[in-house]
Amino acid sequence: MLTILDKSHSLAPIGYNRWLVPPAALSIHLCIGQIYAYSVFNQPLTQLIGITEPAAGDWSLVQVGFIFSIALFCLGASAAVFGKWLERVGPRRAMFTSALCFSGGFVLSAMGVKFHQIWLLYLGHGMLGGIGLGLGYISPVSTLIKWFPDRPGMATGMAIMGFGGGAMVASPLSIWLMEQFKTPTDMGVWQTFLVMGGVYLCFMLFGVFTVRIPPLDFGLRIADYGLGAKRNSHSPIRIPKSVDANTAIRTPQFYLLFCVLMLNVTAGIGVLGQASVMIQEMFSEKAVGAGRAVSAAAAGGFVGLLSLFNMGGRFFWSSLSDRIGRKATYAIFFLLGAMLYFLVPLTGRMGSVVGFVGAFCLIMSMYGGGFATIPAYLRDKFGVMEVGAIHGRLLLAWSAAALLGPILVNYLRQWQIEELNLPAAQAYSVTMYIMAGLLLVGFVCNMLIRPVDPKYYHKQEAP
Repeated sequence: MLTILDKSHSLAPIGYNRWLVPPAALSIHLCIGQIYAYSVFNQPLTQLIGITEPAAGDWSLVQVGFIFSIALFCLGASAAVFGKWLERVGPRRAMFTSALCFSGGFVLSAMGVKFHQIWLLYLGHGMLGGIGLGLGYISPVSTLIKWFPDRPGMATGMAIMGFGGGAMVASPLSIWLMEQFKTPTDMGVWQTFLVMGGVYLCFMLFGVFTVRIPPLDFGLRIADYGLGAKRNSHSPIRIPKSVDANTAIRTPQFYLLFCVLMLNVTAGIGVLGQASVMIQEMFSEKAVGAGRAVSAAAAGGFVGLLSLFNMGGRFFWSSLSDRIGRKATYAIFFLLGAMLYFLVPLTGRMGSVVGFVGAFCLIMSMYGGGFATIPAYLRDKFGVMEVGAIHGRLLLAWSAAALLGPILVNYLRQWQIEELNLPAAQAYSVTMYIMAGLLLVGFVCNMLIRPVDPKYYHKQEAP
């Protein structure tokens, strides 16, 4: 039965429409994007005993917060470790493993909540679910790059847009399910975990059994696979020479791209986690007056707006990169982003909520766009042969940024308030200037990227 997962069984027949592949990829990314909505469980998980408020024996917010950190770390680590395995066994088996790990993480975490054992949540949603995240993230991206050699940016943007938008589905679904299962003596969390695990398993299996991979000569016969216009044209698509994953990490291009991704993500991820608090502190009654202060409800709307721009930016910027090039796209990210970060403190001093919101909406669109454009950038430099494995290893930059970004925003803010006695509204200015500086460093790294030396090409493709 499991032979259906073999790479040979997922080979597309002649005439297969390549536009059937993006829905399969999207079904995976929309599911694993749930991790961005995990914060909706934070409060319920700290009140499992007390129900209405934390009680003796309840987990602290710090303990619960480790689940998200472990999951993101395992995402990057598993993507790096299992990338070459993915290229060997094909996307179907890798996506099937991702579905089992991700949904299994919900089941294990449900047991942890039921029996109040937090180590089961660390093991379930943290480690097992994190492995599912990593495999589920890189498998569809690697496949889409191979299917769309003419538009790799647009293709990866379609899938990774789903990862950014997954929280928009998961957040209301999680809240609604907990409300349905909640009783005077139970928060309804473990039941919600079980239902979501089953629902996500079904949707991810749809992607598993509908995904297809192109034949080796696909670039020469692209018109036979649903290109649409010019179906009679058999002009080959130019595909870059390939570099295998083990060789790629010995090239300077890999480390420059690592810095490019890490710095772009660092500039966004810290702000994303503190957006609600930031806008309320910068536009508090003390800072701008009672009539112009931003309420908690408005701050929640601001966070939702950032999510929309994060999602939309993934498709917009990656598609634009197919026209203007990856280097030019990242140059815009870094230069425009640096300018916006320099202007953010000014919007606070001017009391301009519109300017503040507009700046961060653009920043978040470029944060998401950076994730969606990097796979195509890798394809341009290292070819398609093991692009999934190379992408997986590069995602360790995400893990590094997930540590660096929050530290810059949270700890630097706290230090300025406690040690320098700065008002909360002014405590973000230095952080914003540091972010701008990091983006300028990223711009330099991006401009230093050159074509890969032919000596690194795979021996069968070397000139």
